[in-house]
Amino acid sequence: MTAPHHPAQLLREDPAALAEVRLWLARASIEARVDYALENLPHRQVLSSSFGAQSAVSLHLITSRAPNIPVVLIDTGYLFAETYRFIDALQQRLHFDLRVYQAEESPAWFEARHGRLWEQGLPGIERYNQLRKVAPFQRALEELGVATWYAGLRRDQSQSRRAIEPLELRGGRFKLQPLFDQSNRQLHQYLARHALPYHPLWDQGYVSIGDHHSTRPLSADMNEESTRFHGLKRECGLHEEPQNTPRPWLATAN
Repeated sequence: MTAPHHPAQLLREDPAALAEVRLWLARASIEARVDYALENLPHRQVLSSSFGAQSAVSLHLITSRAPNIPVVLIDTGYLFAETYRFIDALQQRLHFDLRVYQAEESPAWFEARHGRLWEQGLPGIERYNQLRKVAPFQRALEELGVATWYAGLRRDQSQSRRAIEPLELRGGRFKLQPLFDQSNRQLHQYLARHALPYHPLWDQGYVSIGDHHSTRPLSADMNEESTRFHGLKRECGLHEEPQNTPRPWLATAN
């Protein structure tokens, strides 16, 4: 099956064209999905990574094909020590172009102003996510002039991700999720095939790894979603449609 070659502007304007590309991507291998995006979707392109449990799959899959692609990390200042060491180890091995974005306030200054928002129920968690994660990520997208970004989301991670597509439009940007239909078994096979590591906390029962103050290991009475944010929320906001986002790249030719 030959990949469709529609201009980016047509994909933005014509739901039928976007549906045709999605259908092709759903039938393609994860490698072919990335190759399609590199050839057909507008640049500049970036990969976002939380450096979670199986993040080495996305990092290897994409940077092995696009060595110069920026890898965007949102450092909240509250990541596990193991995560920071994992980042260093993967960067030393894969040699990717890491771009770290942070909130303007240090963690200490943030807590002095706002308190421990992650302990203040769902409203506090959502405000924490907006200030420590979403705002720095939006700044990264703007400063880097991103038109297409890659993310490692999968349908089987949570109820909130059951309907994700391999290709979406978010805030006017293309978002490719080449692993959208992959299972844990398939990711394990990819990691084994390329001799890539899991996050070191995986062996301690952590299946979804974020900030140390709001991430718990999986136990028998929990599902993956309940290991984050005290079970009150799954998404941190990075993968939700932003509102009133400037879109200067819409005129970019492809």
